[in-house]
Parts: sequence; C-alpha cells; structure tokens
Amino acid sequence: MSHKPLTYADSGVSIDAGNRLVKAIGPAAQSTSRPGAEVALGGFGGLFDLKAAGYSDPLLVAANDGVGTKLKLAIDSGRHSGVGIDLVAMCANDLIVQGAEPLFFLDYYACGKLEPNTAAKVVESIAEGCRIAGCALIGGETAEMPGMYAEQDYDLAGFCVGAVNRDQLLTGERIAPGDVILGLASSGVHSNGFSLVRRIIADNGWALDQQFAETGGTGLAEALLTPTRIYIRSLLPLARQERINGLAHITGGGLLENIPRVLPENCHAMVDAGQWPLPPIFALLQSGGAVAPDEMARTFNCGVGMAVIVAAPDADDVAAALEAAGESVTRIGTIVAGERGCTVSGPAGSWNSTGDWSHIHHG
Repeated sequence: MSHKPLTYADSGVSIDAGNRLVKAIGPAAQSTSRPGAEVALGGFGGLFDLKAAGYSDPLLVAANDGVGTKLKLAIDSGRHSGVGIDLVAMCANDLIVQGAEPLFFLDYYACGKLEPNTAAKVVESIAEGCRIAGCALIGGETAEMPGMYAEQDYDLAGFCVGAVNRDQLLTGERIAPGDVILGLASSGVHSNGFSLVRRIIADNGWALDQQFAETGGTGLAEALLTPTRIYIRSLLPLARQERINGLAHITGGGLLENIPRVLPENCHAMVDAGQWPLPPIFALLQSGGAVAPDEMARTFNCGVGMAVIVAAPDADDVAAALEAAGESVTRIGTIVAGERGCTVSGPAGSWNSTGDWSHIHHG
C-alpha cells in the first residue's frame, strides 16, 4: 500500500500561520517595553533586569491564571478584543495584593485551529492589559492542537512575575481590629462565575445580542465581556508608602472567602452589603437564575473588585487618593476581633465564612 507523504499541515497544524502571528503581534509586544525589559519576540526566553527596574532588595512574586469559561462567551459572540485584558488582570491584581509591582508577563494560547486574525486580537488585548498594568509582555506560546480543542475554540493562560522590596511586602500582619475596609468598584462580572452565567443564559433562552435595561442599552454579551478592572496604578503608590494594611482581590468565592485570606488569626471582617447598590448586571443574573443572596455572595464580586484594608485614621485620605486615581470607593466594613473569617450582611440577611483559606484559589 502506498501512502501520500504527510506534512505537519496535513495533520491540521500550520507552522506558517504561527509565523505570521508572531510577526503580526510584534508591534503590540514592543509597545509594552518598560525599564528592565526591552521586548523582542522570537527567542527561547525573555530577560528582565531587576536592577534596571530600580529594586535594591527585591522579592519576586509570581502568579498564573486563566480567563475561564468567559472565553466561551467571547467565542460564541465573536468578541475577542477584551479577554486579554482579563487574562492580565487576573494575574496582576493577585500580585498587587502582596504589594508587588507586575514586571513581566507571558501568555499561552492554545487552539484547535490557528486563526491568525482572532489570535492577533487576543494577543493585542493582552498587550493592552500589560500597558494598563505597567508590565512587559516578554514572551508566550501558541499551541495549535487539533483533536484536543474544537476548531473554533481556544484557551488562555497567563503567567506574571512581579517584585517588591523586602521591607514593603504586604503580608496582612499589620491588620488589626478597628481597621476600615474600603471597596473598589468592579467593572462588571470580571472573570469568575461564568459557568453559572452561561447556565442562566441557556435556561432563559437569552440571545447574546439581546438588550436589557440592566445592560445599559448594549447587548448581553457586550455587557458581560466588559474587561476585568486592573487596579495596579492606583494601589501601587499607596502600597509603597505603607498606607495600606492589606488587600484582597475579590475573585471566585466573593468577599466571603477572599478577604479572610489576608487576615491575621485574630481578625474578622464585617462587611455591610447595604453600603453599595448591587450593579444592574448582577441583578439581571440573580433574577434570571433565581440565585440566592448567599450564593451570589460566594460566586460573584457583586460590584466590589478589590478590598482595601487601612487604619481608621487613614481611611479618608486613602479613599481620596484612590478616587483621585480614578477608582470608585465605598466604605464597606470594618475589622473586628474574632475568629479569622468574614461576615457579609445586607437587606436579605447575613452570611458567615470562617475556617482555613490556604487552599482557596480563584477560578
């Protein structure tokens, strides 16, 4: 039996398409250059010079994450220009929680069939996220894997490394009873809870371009795909000035399970959900899925993307500085003496979370 000589392209993988993508995204990556990193794609590894970035006694802090099933909504609606910002945000916001400045970022793009235009939009939005966060996009990997993914599907993972001078590391050890919790507004659903979001959409038969009063005159997919807010530029100066006692990135698990991750053993967070209105997009999801208030509090950020814990005498000044930096700030609670945990109370009742959060990871 004679066989036609096979090529890699015959198996569904196009090296030429990959090369075209690297060439197309070069300018986007170059636009993220910063002190310590002169971006040049195509090498086997990326370099970063900590001394050039101004660090004298640095600790490195690393984080990795993905965008989750929000990507499926992007794929189904053909909207790919914001998910890269989500990817950077999910990693970079985890670094600032420890007082670290994001320095460089690497991405992993896996797909069933490489469509260079779609991939370029995604990577260009990753570069946009890096510019917002102030970190350099120094490399990445594109994997075309037919048979592993459906032809139109893709997945993303991100890896971010940051640094903090040893004496400025945020550990939460300064948090004490009497401290004030400030909430920084989220830009929407961010990148958690989308398996439930998609189930609600499917159960109601909503169309992705359907408009609701709660979506502000835009289509449903457009509203839900609003990129995750990146809080680096507003928080980093305050962290370096040691005006913040603790930070909690509000991802999967909501306020209930994320705030305790940064608390000392003798501190309990009391959050009053009546201090801010539930944003309309969350109200739409809650009503569409008949989602119980406690389930909302454990699944979504419900309008608060970052919790900032400060000493009570500093609360007004820190809030003013954050507002001047472009954040919407609300006093959402206080720290009291008690078992490490969080209680969220509001018009619909109260929910308590205590225990060991060392295993919690957003997803």
